[in-house]
Amino acid sequence: MAIIPLLDEIQTIARNGLLFATSPYDQERYQRLLTIATEGYSQLSSLPAEAIAARFSQELGYITPKIGADAAVFNQRGEILLMDRSDGSGWCLPCGFVEPNEKPSQTAIRETREETGLEVEIVGLVGVFTRLPSAANGPHTLVAVVHLCRAVGGELTLSHEGLDLAYWAIDQVPKWHATHRQYASAAHELWLTGVLSGSISD
Repeated sequence: MAIIPLLDEIQTIARNGLLFATSPYDQERYQRLLTIATEGYSQLSSLPAEAIAARFSQELGYITPKIGADAAVFNQRGEILLMDRSDGSGWCLPCGFVEPNEKPSQTAIRETREETGLEVEIVGLVGVFTRLPSAANGPHTLVAVVHLCRAVGGELTLSHEGLDLAYWAIDQVPKWHATHRQYASAAHELWLTGVLSGSISD
């Protein structure tokens, strides 16, 4: 088993255990497991263990995968809109975590506005994808709900989260962020059908 998925499972068991355990002995054992996972993440990521522990403590309740939403926006040539992330991890679709009291479709619209300046409408659902933890993908399991979108207004405006915005042919992107090439390819296949928008040149 790869080390990061193992650490993710250990910290999930530990945090859920701390949520439900009533015995002080069990709480001590779960806290020790959480410390082991935190130290492991620290050694692999070069982040201080205290910073990782603080991040874990911010999440309350039962620990579940993160839910994110992504927007696939194409121009008339079939190129997809991507942002070069400011953290240096590559080009990604407009995306972000779903907020409380927010539908994934609303997240996709909001994140596109915040990250690109464009107003979009949802054309259809591309798919629901699961991204497992790894050195490239990060320490958490992520469920991504990817939407095919159409630009209806606004102007391309770079936010603080990116270094650049551009429309790319999928096979020409120099560096993809995490599993975003998979999302983009699936979205492009749907875009090519033209069935949801009536015309792929809209």
